[in-house]
Amino acid sequence: MLKKFLPNEHVKSIFDIHPDALKLKGIKGIITDLDNTLVAWDVKDATPEIVQWFKLMKEHDIKVTIISNNNQERVKFFSEPLDTPYVFSARKPLSKAFKTAAKEMHLNKDEIVVIGDQLLTDVLGGNFAGFYTILVVPIVQTDGKITRINRKIERRILNYMRRKGKVTWEE
Repeated sequence: MLKKFLPNEHVKSIFDIHPDALKLKGIKGIITDLDNTLVAWDVKDATPEIVQWFKLMKEHDIKVTIISNNNQERVKFFSEPLDTPYVFSARKPLSKAFKTAAKEMHLNKDEIVVIGDQLLTDVLGGNFAGFYTILVVPIVQTDGKITRINRKIERRILNYMRRKGKVTWEE
């Protein structure tokens, strides 16, 4: 059961994910978290670097959908200027939002990667739904109230996995 908390990959940031490497794996679509994955949780707009990353993915014909547990106003405000589909109030780690995003992209599970900064929502949800998962380091070390609770649980899981030799990366 605990292996469902482990991502297939771990990278420092979204900018370490390149379209050429994704294409080599047969990836044609990305389902990504928003807060602390693309921008800090308290930043409303995409940074110029994020805008460029989305452009790069589009130029390489890689579809991107944002799924977030946050409310419609937050997710819509961020996603619409990027001309990017989104799912709000996703209730991650439940699988429904992941499957909805995949269906709207018209891609198979093995053609999609799920990217996020949390084991308990993004990685667990992506793994349960059957996707390849990539964990990124959170952009900032501060979080909203619920996420702070999740982080404490995540640290315990990661420490256990480190002791068992299942996790080799440093935070």
